[in-house]
Amino acid sequence: MGKVYITLTGTRHYFGDDFLERGMKLVLEKEPDNEFDKEAIKVLCEGIGKIGYVANSPYTVLGESMSAGRLYDKIGECATVKVVFKTEKGVICKVSKKSLIDYI
Repeated sequence: MGKVYITLTGTRHYFGDDFLERGMKLVLEKEPDNEFDKEAIKVLCEGIGKIGYVANSPYTVLGESMSAGRLYDKIGECATVKVVFKTEKGVICKVSKKSLIDYI
């Protein structure tokens, strides 16, 4: 599997995205008990907690990013990502190859 990217969305509901910088490490954690989306993957920042979610809608997934639904079975219970860049519509992050089940 080649490079895998996700769109971090929903940050405005938490702490915003002003503090996010290129290269910053974040953690993805599955949230199977989410009442709105059974394939929800929350995004956590050390010292802060939940800062958003992996986009899972055609309206929020940017470019060639993978949706939460497509990524869900490709990671274990959690994964790590690095911020690549920010746009007005979301934050693009690269998934660590070591986090992908096919890589292990």
